[in-house]
Amino acid sequence: QVVGIVAAQGREDDNTVELRRMSVDSRFRGKGIAKALGRRVLEFAMLNNYSAVVLGTTAVKMAAHKLYESLGFRRVGETEDYTLPGMTRSPLERLFFQIRYSRYRLQLHE
Repeated sequence: QVVGIVAAQGREDDNTVELRRMSVDSRFRGKGIAKALGRRVLEFAMLNNYSAVVLGTTAVKMAAHKLYESLGFRRVGETEDYTLPGMTRSPLERLFFQIRYSRYRLQLHE
């Protein structure tokens, strides 16, 4: 039974791994599964000599941010008025969709 997923992508241009997606079925949260998935990405990055792991998130739940920080990530930036792919930035969208986008980085080595 699949209860969680993680997806990461190596980026040759800056020798980093981008953690692209991570999700755990709500019935299985709080059991350390997300932390184990995150550690797997870190292991992959270290074994393949990437210099850092980066991610961006629009998560509003503090649990997601605490998870990243518990894995060693540090917040390196934040955008208050982020536009999701497919958004038109119409006045109506800007009124109802004020999205905060946080960027994180975990430096592995130089």
